[in-house]
Amino acid sequence: MDKGLNTLNDFRHVRKYIAQSGEEGGKRRCHGKDGESLIIKVPEGTVIRDDATGKVIADMSGNNLREVVLPGGRGGKGNMNYATATMQAPKYAQPGQEAKELWVRLELKVIADVGLVGFPNVGKSTLLSRVSNAKPKIANYHFTTLNPHLGVVDLGDGAGFVMADIPGLIEGASDGIGLGHEFLKHIERTKVLIHVVDAASTEGRNPIEDINIINAELEKYNPELLKRPQVIAANKTDVIYSEDSDPVEELRAEFEPKGIKVFAISAVSGQGVKELLYHVNDLVKSIGTEPVIFAKEFTREDLYDDVTQPFYVEKSGNNEYTVYGPRIERMLGYTNLDSERGFDFFQKFMKENGIIDELINLGIEEGDTVKLCDYFEFEYYV
Repeated sequence: MDKGLNTLNDFRHVRKYIAQSGEEGGKRRCHGKDGESLIIKVPEGTVIRDDATGKVIADMSGNNLREVVLPGGRGGKGNMNYATATMQAPKYAQPGQEAKELWVRLELKVIADVGLVGFPNVGKSTLLSRVSNAKPKIANYHFTTLNPHLGVVDLGDGAGFVMADIPGLIEGASDGIGLGHEFLKHIERTKVLIHVVDAASTEGRNPIEDINIINAELEKYNPELLKRPQVIAANKTDVIYSEDSDPVEELRAEFEPKGIKVFAISAVSGQGVKELLYHVNDLVKSIGTEPVIFAKEFTREDLYDDVTQPFYVEKSGNNEYTVYGPRIERMLGYTNLDSERGFDFFQKFMKENGIIDELINLGIEEGDTVKLCDYFEFEYYV
């Protein structure tokens, strides 16, 4: 992990990294050298996932500065390892071991204690620029903020927290509409969420409806997000001109009975902002200062197929075949067959281990059904 980096842009241009294979063993008892390490630098907050399964290999955050994702190729043994009583100087030495191959997905999730969420143009960037050292670009366009901005909120006497302006969400963001997934992933590390709403409805939006829409998107993306403390910043109160109703009181009546406190603020003038920040700071302290780290779900051992475990291939009915057994279950356990790359990975496993040959010997034809341990089935095509 390199704290000097802040984007994954370099990986858009270079998709494949190849470390050296181990050298072959040689004469005179010489072992081959192990393959040279290939060090790839990523920014803090990068989550490395196995692409076929989606499982977390490593979270490069906190104290995790270095992670061996794949071991390099081991050097071959020298010729004297194969000496016998009748052959003291064998001409054979072990070849170097090929390195393993693994497709990974890199996701950068910002490390912030507090996330600002809300529809575009509600004043998130203005609020962040007022209360922190961040300098986001501010303009009256939808999706003005295309990347999260981080700012340190300093309340004095050692109090404070890191705040992130999460780019404007829209309805359907959890389904990937707009840049939904790109934005939502940055919320996953935050401990407290501040809903910023336009209390003056300067663009004709209903602030209560906006909060409900965004919470629905958060729940669809990751239900755990709704378990985190939330606060509402009713912004633009300096331009509320309605005498018929008080939108801040309407927000309080709707959300404070649910435990979500509402603060009337103006990010432009600073009115009410200090009270909001001290309340949020208390919430962050009550949760703890340790960053949210994603637990490891995938180990290097998952790459190695356990050939000692059996599998079976049978014809189970008309135009139907079943492949089952502990070895198949193990492979299915860490392969996402719903993804194209995961399915290709499993097909390669079946070819390399003779399963396809056995199906052909049993008379399988195009269009027949193959069942995998009753978990998954697909139609067979050459």
